[in-house]
Amino acid sequence: MATIFTKIIQGEIPAHKVAENDNFLAFLDINPNAKGHTLCIPKVATDKLFDLDEAAYQDLMAFSRTVAIGLKEAVPCKRVGMAVIGLEVPHVHVHLIPLNDMSEMTFNHKVNMTQEELAFTARHIASYL
Repeated sequence: MATIFTKIIQGEIPAHKVAENDNFLAFLDINPNAKGHTLCIPKVATDKLFDLDEAAYQDLMAFSRTVAIGLKEAVPCKRVGMAVIGLEVPHVHVHLIPLNDMSEMTFNHKVNMTQEELAFTARHIASYL
């Protein structure tokens, strides 16, 4: 069964895309911990991070690093945190979260953003990549 991320990759569900190449996609989380909270995913559905082959794992980390560097420039923050939890959606995804406080990394802390704010933020982050 296709996950919500597969549907985003296939264009069946809209997303606020930040970056994309042949193998990976970065888009804003629609239930963000902080403004700019971005998900980086492989386009080939794999449930668990460590089930990726070594090359795909390294490439995902390199892609995530590129996005995190742009994210840090676009969204003022002390640092960009990274988490891979994988319980919500059975498709590997790296969370990149602009942090100013530890509470922003707990996943209990959420911010409300309109579709317009999400669209502007995605374009702003993309402009730094």
